[in-house]
Amino acid sequence: MTFLAIDVGNTRLKWALYDRPHPLAQLLAQGAEFLENIDRLADGPWADLPVPERMLGCIVAGDAIKRRVQEQMDLWDVSPQWVVPSVSEAGLTNGYDHPSRLGSDRWVAMIGARQRMLAQGPARPLVVVMVGTAVTVEAIDTEGRFLGGFILPGHGIMLRALESGTAGLHVPTGEVRPFPTNTSDALTSGGTYAIAGACERMVQHLREHTGQEPMCVMTGGAGWKMAPSMSLQFELVDNLIFDGLLTMAEQRFAAKG
Repeated sequence: MTFLAIDVGNTRLKWALYDRPHPLAQLLAQGAEFLENIDRLADGPWADLPVPERMLGCIVAGDAIKRRVQEQMDLWDVSPQWVVPSVSEAGLTNGYDHPSRLGSDRWVAMIGARQRMLAQGPARPLVVVMVGTAVTVEAIDTEGRFLGGFILPGHGIMLRALESGTAGLHVPTGEVRPFPTNTSDALTSGGTYAIAGACERMVQHLREHTGQEPMCVMTGGAGWKMAPSMSLQFELVDNLIFDGLLTMAEQRFAAKG
C-alpha cells in the first residue's frame, strides 16, 4: 500500500512516498518545493511516481495553499487526508486548551519524536524543538502528555523585525560568537542564543516538573544552524514530521483495513 506524506510549512512543501504507511516503511521518492512552485508538481516531480494508495499530510500555510496542493493530486485516485490535532492520538495526549487549535505540524512532530524515543528505549520526558520560519519548543511528560510549548520567531523574522524597527541595522548576516564585536555578529548571535535559551529553559521546566532528565529532539530546516550553539545534549532529526505522519498513518489506515 504506497503512502504519500506531505508537510506544507510556511515556506516550502516537502513530500515523501513510501512503500507502506508504517514507521519502518521504505522510502521510494522524496522532494521539496517552495510554495510559489507547487503548481508544477503534477507535471514535474509527481508525474512519474508510483500511484499512492493513501495520503496523509499536515499543513500550516492555509486553505488556499491546501486547495492548490489538492489540485496537483488530481492526477491520482487518492483521497487527501489532512491532520487536525485531536484530544489524543498515537499515544500522545493533547494538553492544549483547545486541542484542535494546536498547529498540526507541532502535533505531528511530537508524535514522531515520541515514536523515535520509544523505539530507542524506555519512555522519558521529551522536549521537541522545530526551527523554521517560526520556532516551537514543546514539553511532553513520560506518560505522553503534551504539557505545553513556546512559540518564538525564527532567525529570519527576528532580523527583519529589527531591520524594520531600528535605524541602521541593514547589515549582512554575521557569525555566532560568545562576545560579538560588530553589529552583524551581534544580531546573528542574539537570535541564535534566544532560541537556544528557550530550549534550555523548557528542559529546565520539564526536569523540575517530572524529576527526570528530559530527552531533547530538534528538527526543522534551520535546525543544523542551531546545533553548534546548543549547550544541551540533543538529537537532530531531518524529517521528524514524516516520522509522525508514518506513525499516525499506520494506526489510521490499519483500522480501516
